[in-house]
Amino acid sequence: MHILAATDFSTRSQAALRRAGLLARGNGAELTIVHVVDDDRPPDLVALVRREAERVLGGQIAAIAELRGLPARALVVEGDPFDGILRAAASTRTDLIVMGAPRKQLLSHILVGTTIERVIRTGPFPVLMVNGEVDQPYRTALAAVDMSDPSANAVRVGMALGLPAGTELTLVHAFEPLAKGKLIYAGLSQDTVDGYVAEERERATKDLIAFLDASGLDDRRRPMRIEEGAPFAVISTIVEQLTPDVLIMGTHGRTGIAKALLGSVAEEVLWSLTIDILAVPPLR
Repeated sequence: MHILAATDFSTRSQAALRRAGLLARGNGAELTIVHVVDDDRPPDLVALVRREAERVLGGQIAAIAELRGLPARALVVEGDPFDGILRAAASTRTDLIVMGAPRKQLLSHILVGTTIERVIRTGPFPVLMVNGEVDQPYRTALAAVDMSDPSANAVRVGMALGLPAGTELTLVHAFEPLAKGKLIYAGLSQDTVDGYVAEERERATKDLIAFLDASGLDDRRRPMRIEEGAPFAVISTIVEQLTPDVLIMGTHGRTGIAKALLGSVAEEVLWSLTIDILAVPPLR
């Protein structure tokens, strides 16, 4: 396994390096730490900034406790941040990119997206966004499953990457009983409405089990939460209730102008929740 951790030398990036170090140590993985130097400036200045970045990067590897003793490689590349990270990941045959959470600056987020969003949208690599404190390996994980191939692939990738090690993985699935509103509007009793919702929950449970069986994820010992509501609302509620160490979810492939737009559940989760999130792209 090979892990690529990206840093811009910020506090957020330092947390990502620490998490990458814990993951590399726990999985016996190779680790590369990359910093991207903006090349849109005079060549002499680029060379100066590059040398300074190499010095700082070497100092961080020596100073961060989680990296000590690991054969971590320092890599400085030039270009746009998201493109440089993706090129570094491709050149090192990376299995996982680890990055710090972005600043929550709404206007710039809407206009151009953050570096981590662009890496997730345009690259083929699983990306771990580190939001939380880093003091121990992951022990618990929550995986969002919408009965699509990308969500099943995300669970497989998360397990393969050891997020978390062992079996402390809970699955969450959201269902929306489509006729509930019509029943309420028709003035039917609450018992009737509740009975309909219970039937829909049972059907969603059976469908989820069948999907997991077909996807080779049929470990019946694994806890599942099947909850009524819109996907983001259900995911955020379960995250608040269970406080998992990391949330695993798949991203659905987009093409053309849709790749630049906001609105998917994955993007809403990435932007709104303050938990570590593993975003896994669909198989290509």
